[in-house]
Amino acid sequence: MASSPDIVIIGSGIGGATLASGIAPGGASILILEAGGHLSASPANRDQVAIFQRRHFHSSELWYDSTGKGFSPGNYYYVGGNSKFYGAVLARYRAEDFGEIVHREGVSPAWPFPYETLEPWYTRAEQLYAVRGMLGEDPTEPSHSGVYAHPPVPDEPAIARVRARLSELGLHPYSLPLGVDIDAWLAGGQTPWDAHPSSNDGKMDAETAALSKALAHDNVRLETGARVTRLETAPDGKAIAAVHYRQNGEDKVVRPALVVLSAGAVKSAALLLASADNANPDGLANRSGQVGRNFMNHNASAVIATAPWYTNDSVYQKTFGFNDFYLSDGEGGPPLGNVQLLGRVSGPILKSSMPSAPGWLLDQISRHGIDFYAMSEDIPSPESRVTLDGQRIVLHWTRTNWQAHLDLVARLKSVLRRAGFPLVVSQAFDKRTPSHQCGTVRMGSDPATSPLDIWCRAHDHPNLFVMDASFLPTSAAVNPSLTIAAQALRVADHIATTERVS
Repeated sequence: MASSPDIVIIGSGIGGATLASGIAPGGASILILEAGGHLSASPANRDQVAIFQRRHFHSSELWYDSTGKGFSPGNYYYVGGNSKFYGAVLARYRAEDFGEIVHREGVSPAWPFPYETLEPWYTRAEQLYAVRGMLGEDPTEPSHSGVYAHPPVPDEPAIARVRARLSELGLHPYSLPLGVDIDAWLAGGQTPWDAHPSSNDGKMDAETAALSKALAHDNVRLETGARVTRLETAPDGKAIAAVHYRQNGEDKVVRPALVVLSAGAVKSAALLLASADNANPDGLANRSGQVGRNFMNHNASAVIATAPWYTNDSVYQKTFGFNDFYLSDGEGGPPLGNVQLLGRVSGPILKSSMPSAPGWLLDQISRHGIDFYAMSEDIPSPESRVTLDGQRIVLHWTRTNWQAHLDLVARLKSVLRRAGFPLVVSQAFDKRTPSHQCGTVRMGSDPATSPLDIWCRAHDHPNLFVMDASFLPTSAAVNPSLTIAAQALRVADHIATTERVS
């Protein structure tokens, strides 16, 4: 197994870990290579000064923009990937998201299959990630073949009051589907979980929910600190013959029968480009010229509403959202997007964005405020792309659909003022915040326009799959984790029934 496992999975985030959990029972020898290490329990995990001001958990890695300026992308490198810090909102795409959607600034293309194709695996993914939720509250909700196994995470009293006010205004706030055991989380500290690291303390991330199940099988092994440097093809340039990686200063190579690339939307595209050879001079899986293209990153803003009469004594806050402007602007116009609560934003968290503001003022804003996250679709564009400049990753990102996002923020501000909050401010997230990066190795039916087929297998390489946010043809306007997990389980079933790897 050390030199020639049946399957190598590169990356242990939502895609790689979930797929591993699906194929592990089949008996094939599986090696998971993770560039990072385990995130251990430590006081810093619940220290908001350490997390948000000192950026204790951030990598020192730099990416570069189109002008050559370096920036810290805000990604994390740990077993479990970015999910160790995610908000654990495990939402399904709306059924309409699988079809063509006309936005104000362009068209979001249809998926190569409809929502109904993925629905059974959505249900399985909700079970795997122990999702808490409630059906029947959201009018845009797609059909479900099963119910949530757990009731929703309860609103705290201060949050319940705001939900009630929004309902009185005719909106439809719904309980967010959350992968959080709230009792276990709060036992570890009185903090929110959103953007806080998870160390087996109640958040259902890729490691705790999926990877742990895979590693319970003797045929699965994880290597940490293993940074993959390139993929090597066979002499004909077709099959992937070897995976090269560096671990503890030593160059290593494994020769699996099947390779699953799950390094994240930017890193997976970069690795395919960096693995160019004589037979594939533009990079692997890139006959279409689309590897690295169609990068998407949700248009997102934090919106904070404050009022002297309102005291927010909640701990975690993040329990409801609303989609009243998701399928249209509420007046028959183009879609705007999703609104959901952020995790509770404290004075120390605000300080990270406003370092010159006095702490006492930020504490008062937090005490009398409630924090929302507005999210709109970024439409795929071939000009938004990942390229390489030597070993540098260069991200050329041009926002699309931005005016729709500004309109969503304006609608949200108006709603909150009507709900009794006279002061409402917003701040957009920029490229330093990984707001659901996706789309760089997209899935499709036509090899001329997509690197992957509908099973996330590379059209050009029969034993290469890409299983992370790269495959998403569109970003929709909801958190993508559950959709990635559902497709990973679907692909795992396909591999188990069609591949002879054990």
